[in-house]
Amino acid sequence: MDADAPIATVNAEELTTRRRFLRWLGGFTVLATVGMVVTPVIGFLLPSGNHASGGGGKTLVGTTGDLPAGAGKVVAMGSKPAIVVNTTSGVKAYSAICTHLGCVVAWNDLNSTIQCPCHGGTFNPVNGAVLGGPPPSPLASITVSVEGDQIFLTEA
Repeated sequence: MDADAPIATVNAEELTTRRRFLRWLGGFTVLATVGMVVTPVIGFLLPSGNHASGGGGKTLVGTTGDLPAGAGKVVAMGSKPAIVVNTTSGVKAYSAICTHLGCVVAWNDLNSTIQCPCHGGTFNPVNGAVLGGPPPSPLASITVSVEGDQIFLTEA
């Protein structure tokens, strides 16, 4: 180093500019954090505008050929999953959302039951009742109509 080289100094104007920038950056960080916390809360509290207002729509979920006796499958009913089962007492449908923690249930071919893969809850395919596991209540029933060979689910 050169002994005669000037020592770098910071004048008051540069320091004020740096302080102002850091103050602005800190304020922006606080506002962004508050915005990230408040936005989901508002989204949860205000209803979205994409819900159907009247209900009662029929959804085609397949044909009787797609669902042989003793079989079941999960289908989309609008934005919600439903499970359709062809039992000895006819075609039945239930909400495919487990009443324990909201996992999507599936048809178990080995036991011929509706089963939740998350915590092992099992449901009766004839009436949706809990057969075992932690679910506190039965699956919600969905109205089924078979017209010809087509299976329709009707929203309540």
